[in-house]
Amino acid sequence: MVALLLDWLELLVRWTHVIAATCWIGSSFYFIALDASLKSNPRLDARVKGEAWQVHGGGFYQMQKFAVAPEFMPAELTWFKWEAYGTWIFGFLLLVLVYYFNASLYLIDPSVRAMTPDTAVIIALTSLILGWIVYDALCRSRIGQSTRNLAVVGFGLLIAVAFAYSRLFSGRGAFIQVGALVGTIMAANVLMIIIPNQRKVVKSLLAGQAPDPMLGFIAKQRSLHNNYLTLPVLFTMLSNHYAFTYQSRWNWLVLACVFVAAFFVRHWFNVLHTGAKPDWRLWPAAAVPILGIIAVSALTAPGASTGHAVGFAELHDIINARCHTCHAAQPSFAAFAQPPKNIMFDTPAQIVGQAKLIYAQAVTARAMPLGNITEITEAERQAIGRWFEAGAKGP
Repeated sequence: MVALLLDWLELLVRWTHVIAATCWIGSSFYFIALDASLKSNPRLDARVKGEAWQVHGGGFYQMQKFAVAPEFMPAELTWFKWEAYGTWIFGFLLLVLVYYFNASLYLIDPSVRAMTPDTAVIIALTSLILGWIVYDALCRSRIGQSTRNLAVVGFGLLIAVAFAYSRLFSGRGAFIQVGALVGTIMAANVLMIIIPNQRKVVKSLLAGQAPDPMLGFIAKQRSLHNNYLTLPVLFTMLSNHYAFTYQSRWNWLVLACVFVAAFFVRHWFNVLHTGAKPDWRLWPAAAVPILGIIAVSALTAPGASTGHAVGFAELHDIINARCHTCHAAQPSFAAFAQPPKNIMFDTPAQIVGQAKLIYAQAVTARAMPLGNITEITEAERQAIGRWFEAGAKGP
């Protein structure tokens, strides 16, 4: 009963996280597009930077943006913050429920680095805090005064962190930590920079003072950072369903290529919103790193297994020792009340029916067993490979 309730808790937290993220991404993309589409109009108030006319849902909208702020405080003001806060709060809770409470399964891989669950969680949490501190200091430094320099240095640091994660945690854990780090930076931008700067502008208006224009400039800069970081974070969230991405020994390079491709795609849309002619070369430029990492994955994939022929009896012994602990109608492993994804290896027919999946997860991607909790050996992986390549025959 407790395990079932925990499963429901995880589902509801994940659902809420996705809902909040959808709202945050939508508002982020919309306001960047709105800001880019503003056109100057000499007939408007001199304090108005520009306006945009939009049509949606059968109505027309006239949107205006003040360069700094209006001369008075509006009676009603809509703040966009809880979308970001909700995304991080429920995302972090999900991270704790899935990865930190089950660190030995999802965060640690003894073949990468042996460590205790407590050590792994402390390193993971500390890195999130340090990541924000370093990023914020970089933005405030002289490097941060140049968008190009900041992007280059920031990208280099991010890939260095991804490489470090790949040498500390499991592939899946490394990917989720990169996503958590970037998501933390994005949420902290809202909490620590964007909203406080906007509150300072409001405070100046209420006091009858002229707001500092630099406050708006800095807030806009951080908002733009969030806009470009969104697509890579989404990839890290989705990647846990595709073990061939994070289990590769080049997994940090996968992330580097994804970040580059996502930057080109997001930039194409941002330029499009300005009304300028977008550079169509950005699309093939985005395809190059993706095709490159696909090629690397194909070239480094394990080849055909060599050795003695493996019959079903030998294969069955391996499955019972290394896989059946979790993939049974009644799992003996305490972390699971039900077999993961309802995949069971109780009968020969079930094993043969899932032969392709067993081969993909245990041999090609090397993602199973999770965290190698049952200590499958390389020889056993090779044996599974030979059984599958010989036709995956039953008893």
